[in-house]
Order: sequence, then structure tokens, then C-alpha cells
Amino acid sequence: MSKYELPALPYDYSALEPYIDATTMEIHHTKHHQTYIDKLNAAIEGKDLYTENVDDLLRNFSSVPDDIKGPVRNHGGGHSNHSLFWTVLGPEAGGEPTGALADAIKKDFGSFKEFTEKFNAAATLQFGSGWAWLVVDGGKLAVTNLANQDSPLIEGKTPLLGLDVWEHAYYLKYQNRRPEYIEAFWNVINWDAVATRYEV
Repeated sequence: MSKYELPALPYDYSALEPYIDATTMEIHHTKHHQTYIDKLNAAIEGKDLYTENVDDLLRNFSSVPDDIKGPVRNHGGGHSNHSLFWTVLGPEAGGEPTGALADAIKKDFGSFKEFTEKFNAAATLQFGSGWAWLVVDGGKLAVTNLANQDSPLIEGKTPLLGLDVWEHAYYLKYQNRRPEYIEAFWNVINWDAVATRYEV
């Protein structure tokens, strides 16, 4: 049976310094993400549920057997969410999007500034572990936050940009100062990668 595997990062662990430290990136990638993959593989073993892209498994979540829905939601979501997260980050990044994505943000939020304020609020106000998301929902952009490793894909939404606000994503550098981590995030967003997701 095919198994899900940890995707390689497209940059070094230290590439996002000083905004996200190398130690956090390495532990987050090699320990936390790998654990989600290991537990997902264990949950679906012998179930004939493997899909080449884990996102397809989540899009068809209703067809997952009831006895493993919990593990697939948690660990499949963890694998999918992190796989997206690594690709929308990058060195020498930040700034603002351009092109069709920028136009859509202006149309659906009023301005880039209003979008960032809404996204920051979603990330800050997420109680406990979870994520803040920019998604396409019914043809429009929207901001949402979800608990734990829940995926927008299960809700029929298309995730474009996600921010992991689990403490393991920032605690070594920022301790309990989540708002500082959220502000730092804007300096490492690879808007070209986000735009590519939007334009697919």
C-alpha cells in the first residue's frame, strides 16, 4: 500500500529568520508534521483510502468510514494543513499580492489593510490550538478560523493561505506573545504561491 510521506521544504530551516526561527521550523517540520503523517498512515492502513494528494481524501471526507473519521480529520488535516503552510512561506517574501488575487482581496474585503485586520483577528481570537485561513468559499474570498487541525476542505472551501497558531508553531521564539508571531508572519508570506493556488 502506498503511504503518505513528509514533503521536503523548498528552503532551509533558517531561511525564515528572524521571523520564524530555524529550531522551530526543524522541529515543526520533522517532528510535528511527520507525526501527523505517521498517524494518518496507521489510521488508513488496510482501508483502501490512500489518495495521491491528501487533499482529495479530505474533500471526500463523507466517504471515510465512521470508525476512522476522527483520526483522518485530525491527522489528515494536519498533513494537508502543514503541506500548504510550508509552500506559502518563503524567504525574501512579504509585501502585498498583485494581479487577480490582489483584485479579489480588494473586491471582497475592501482593501488589503482590511483583509489583514480581519485575518489577524481570526488568528488572535482562535481559542487554543487551530489555524486562521484565507479561503475561497462559494466563489468569494473569506477569512475563517478553525480549531485543531480541521481543514477548510472538509467544509467544501478552498484554502489559499493558512497560519498555524498552535503553540508549537511559535512558542520557542515568541512564548505566549501570539500577536507578535502573527505580525511576523506577514514578512514571510510567499504571495506568488498563494496567487498560484487562487488561479488554479
